[in-house]
Amino acid sequence: MRAIVMNPADNVCTVVEAVEPGASVAVDSGDGRLAVTVVDKIPFGHKFALRAIKRGEAVKKYGETIGLATRDILPGQHVHVHNLESCRGRGDK
Repeated sequence: MRAIVMNPADNVCTVVEAVEPGASVAVDSGDGRLAVTVVDKIPFGHKFALRAIKRGEAVKKYGETIGLATRDILPGQHVHVHNLESCRGRGDK
């Protein structure tokens, strides 16, 4: 197991080891067993997209919204501060 999905509603998963671009990572998600080719280098403990996430769409982890995508995110792309912004406690969103 190289990555885990915390909740079937999640659109990201968390890697439990560093993953290099081009690697195929299989995860069990709400859609069943899914294999995603990773696009970016994903450091240990970071997230990648399980499916396409549109700009402005909620990023879900633990079945909860952890932020909003600031740009379109392709399956297998790293999801972090460069393409995700918080939507909690801001008062403007």
